[in-house]
Amino acid sequence: QTITNSIGMEFVLIPAGEFYMGSPLSEKDRDINEGPVHHITIAKEFYLGKYEVTQEQWREIMGDNPSWFEGENLPVEQVSLEDVQEFIEKLNQKEGTAKYRLPSEAEWEYAARAGTTTEYWFNKSNIDDYAWYGNSDSGPHPIGLKKPNPWGLYDMQGNVWEWLQDRYHVNYEGAPADGTAWVSGRNSNQVVRGGDWHGRAEYCRSALRGIHNPNDRYYRIGFRLLYEV
Repeated sequence: QTITNSIGMEFVLIPAGEFYMGSPLSEKDRDINEGPVHHITIAKEFYLGKYEVTQEQWREIMGDNPSWFEGENLPVEQVSLEDVQEFIEKLNQKEGTAKYRLPSEAEWEYAARAGTTTEYWFNKSNIDDYAWYGNSDSGPHPIGLKKPNPWGLYDMQGNVWEWLQDRYHVNYEGAPADGTAWVSGRNSNQVVRGGDWHGRAEYCRSALRGIHNPNDRYYRIGFRLLYEV
């Protein structure tokens, strides 16, 4: 099930469910910050952006385009976390709602895995069918050119990193078990997920976590939005 808002953003319905977040010690290329593996319950379905937010959509709401690589159908990048929150506030106002927000880290991984438990939701030997990573050193690509994941989401791996709600923690000790964002703690850095057009294939693993200062405006970081049911 897909819905579309007034500026053409498409959202895919993600079912409620349960999964194990993180990577086991046996997973190749894992990082210590991906554990311990822990059980998450997503009690309520939600809509997640079918694509990363584009420069055309950003301009529609914000009136400008901060991106280094310009193209209407390219993902918007060089946006800080504060910039993104301003976009969300203005989009909610335009749509007369308060339901748009960034996904939590747990919601993102749940949607990226789409019911899979392996290090990638695809066969790694076929990664070029699904992700822009180090196979694309010229820059990001227009949204939706690769194959989607099993739940119909495009570019969850590669193209641009995606800002999430959560502050960064060095591991999952004490993380919420209900899928909500982990925003407490003294670490001021923020979680990004998904890998990008210039990164290694290993960065496209479902459990891989990235970290950035929330003030960063970087040509390899964009975002996608969640719409609450």
